[in-house]
Amino acid sequence: MGNKNVFTEEDFALISKEFDALKDNLVRCNTPECIELITKAFNLANKAHLNMRRRSGEPYIIHPIEVACIVNSELGLGAKSIAAALLHDVVEDTDYTLADIKKHFGEKIASIIDGLTKISGNYDNRDTSQQAENFRKMLLTLSDDIRVILIKTADRLHNMRTLDSLPERKKMKVAGETIYLYAPLAHRLGLFAIKTELEDLSLKYRHPKIFDEITRKMKHGERKNQTMINRFSLPIIARLEAEGLDFDITGRPKSIYSIWKKMQTKNVPFEEIYDILAVRIVFKPAQGISEKSTCWNIYSIITDIYMPKPDRLRDWVSRPKANGYEALHLTVMGPHGRWVEIQIRSTRMDEYAERGYAAHWKYKGDKAQESELDKWIKKIREMLENPNNDPIEFLDEFKMNLFSSEIMVFTPKGNIITLPKGATALDFAYEIHTEIGNSAIGAKINYKLQTLNSTLHSGDQVEIITSDKSKPVKEWLDYVTVAKAKSAIKQALRNETRALIDKGKKLLEAKLKSLKVTHNSEVYKKLLPGYECVSKEDLYSKIGNGTITLDNIKKILKKNPSSRIIKYWELKMSGTNKSGKSSSNSKAEAIDKQAPYLIRESIDDSKPDYEIAKCCKPIPGDEVIGYHDPEGKIIIHKPKCPVAVRLMSREGNRLIAVKWTIHKMVSFLAQIHLEGIDRMGVVNDITNIISGELSVNMRNITINVHEGIFEGTIDVYIHHTKDLNNLIMKLVNIEGVDRVKRVEDFS
Repeated sequence: MGNKNVFTEEDFALISKEFDALKDNLVRCNTPECIELITKAFNLANKAHLNMRRRSGEPYIIHPIEVACIVNSELGLGAKSIAAALLHDVVEDTDYTLADIKKHFGEKIASIIDGLTKISGNYDNRDTSQQAENFRKMLLTLSDDIRVILIKTADRLHNMRTLDSLPERKKMKVAGETIYLYAPLAHRLGLFAIKTELEDLSLKYRHPKIFDEITRKMKHGERKNQTMINRFSLPIIARLEAEGLDFDITGRPKSIYSIWKKMQTKNVPFEEIYDILAVRIVFKPAQGISEKSTCWNIYSIITDIYMPKPDRLRDWVSRPKANGYEALHLTVMGPHGRWVEIQIRSTRMDEYAERGYAAHWKYKGDKAQESELDKWIKKIREMLENPNNDPIEFLDEFKMNLFSSEIMVFTPKGNIITLPKGATALDFAYEIHTEIGNSAIGAKINYKLQTLNSTLHSGDQVEIITSDKSKPVKEWLDYVTVAKAKSAIKQALRNETRALIDKGKKLLEAKLKSLKVTHNSEVYKKLLPGYECVSKEDLYSKIGNGTITLDNIKKILKKNPSSRIIKYWELKMSGTNKSGKSSSNSKAEAIDKQAPYLIRESIDDSKPDYEIAKCCKPIPGDEVIGYHDPEGKIIIHKPKCPVAVRLMSREGNRLIAVKWTIHKMVSFLAQIHLEGIDRMGVVNDITNIISGELSVNMRNITINVHEGIFEGTIDVYIHHTKDLNNLIMKLVNIEGVDRVKRVEDFS
């Protein structure tokens, strides 16, 4: 028997037919020079992939040809991109090297192939963090040549079109990866036709029954819908022709994925989705009349015929989307009480909408204004330049930046800033400049003073209030939604922690030197428990920020290590069961129940092994007890908390002694209740004491006045009960304040 991989006459005929189809339909590059380059690339790729087959059994070279067809006809890219698409798997899968590509095709094509080769593992790799790292490498090419991502997107589209030949497990993996990253990326790059197909194909393989059911129902109503669109369009066509406009009008149903998404969002069946029909009007601009004017003229004509739905007008002509998309969308009431969406675009806008960044190149001159898409790419580059980014964390932050909904807010001078829906005033501050974000203390939103975590809405005018004394705190990470802001806050916290550690280390070394004590591990065996620290870095940072003074260091160093010392420990994942999860027994063995567990503060990105109970919300300084749950987490309760009392009676063996270490980096939320006699300026005096004199952050303040008596609550972030008691003492001394107490909520 011969080798089944060896190509037959039929295989060679198929390859020749597919390549001829590519050459016969070149969009932008049908000059002799371009055809020569594309043919040269095909010949090398065809030779390199000789007798190689895909899982489906077809010759492997068919895949690069199909990717090249997508790059040509659906993206409209040039000869170099088509050549790179034909060659994209050569270095990865054959004996040819990057040097060979460079020798035959030059630096630019070799550079694109290099970018594509770096990310080739993205398709089949099983390791999640490696997969995330591969995707990060792909995005690094944004800094070099965005054609790498465009070709990779075309590669993914063809892989999705031919996914049937893969085993079920890989189908689910590739489809999941596609809907999570590639479809949103295609959307962000403005590749709407590709984005829609990727979404539909992903749904087809992730939820085949749902996909088939929606497809069947749409097929069933196809003729009826087409009749309705024709009837709907006729009066519009007549009016537009009377105006002398040069236009095309087409009708189409919404994509299967978008219908399914709407069914999920509204929790309704297919039959109750009424706006599944859309009409698109694409016009050629007349000489001397702006595209914007023509869009609004067509809008006016349509609304003379059909009643519009006011809340469904979308003006992306005056201000394009961040991915460059321009169009005017409106929804009107059509025949038989059906809502119909109408999209109005010029031919240029339409090419942008279908081909995104590829069209962006075509229309963008050297002196063109920086587009929203350029600004977005710049943001991604800034994220990529952060060397501390963990691959999975980066992936999540990048995904967060692929938002589909944007808001537009104004600076005090009237400049527009585009942010994702749900962004806060602090996001806005970091969008202006990192230093403004780092020094922010509040914001004026539409001239009213608001907190940094206030959510912004389209049209808001925002002014950031700053202070030289302000600096980022860990709570700010909960205030922001944009990756740039999160990254900047984390970097500032790391820098502060690093600076404190360096400062503390120098102070300790100088002190030990003055005492003529040798700097060694034996010294730390005394210092760490003596100062209730769990690591050298913990000790250094607390010396650096002044929470530990070294006045009593002699006394601590003189102690015998074997005397009564507070031992410390950390949970260790010392054993795993068959499922790969740590067993509770192995966790229990790691705990020394004879010594208190030290509740240390987490000053970096690592998550602590403990959790503050939400029922009683203890803070440093409170008397506390620990419950070691079956998952290995230590839950910190107040002993008088009803939940803790119940645990004492039922699971006493899981209770352990715990002890606070000094907390100065992480704040805890506490609530105080105030009562008193109302007078002019009393609230101002209260807030001045809290945020001005004591520099305590407030999260919420509620004051009610009734017949001259006021009472209210204030939520504050503090580090220790000493700080809270100090605050209460200061507030009691304010004129008119009669009573101040801490609210202990055991809900």
